[in-house]
Amino acid sequence: MSAHHEHAHHDHHDDGHGEITLRGYLTGFILAVILTVVPFWLVMGNVLESSGMTALVILAIGAVQMVVHIVYFLHMSPSAEGGWNMLALIFTVIIVVIALVGSIWVMYNLDTNMMPDMIHEMKGIL
Repeated sequence: MSAHHEHAHHDHHDDGHGEITLRGYLTGFILAVILTVVPFWLVMGNVLESSGMTALVILAIGAVQMVVHIVYFLHMSPSAEGGWNMLALIFTVIIVVIALVGSIWVMYNLDTNMMPDMIHEMKGIL
């Protein structure tokens, strides 16, 4: 009976994390290498004429690479552990975005609303 219980527990564990195989790890590794080499090639080869466009492409590839790492190495999916892992990830992303956007907003407003006359007076004193 203990062998049956152990087998049932093992099956439940696999259902929560999906199928973890060497093939999955190799697929993730190959995708990660490609998604690392392409931005390097874009910058070193000066492939795109606009540096802004190059930056946007690299940011997009970085976002895709994050998804590859989450799926292939962290094995996160909406079905993993009843969806709690995915819910925690979404919550974390929301908190980080709020902190980043709030910080950038505060810094922008501080920069915009600085008293320009005071800066000139300080340069004269020093």
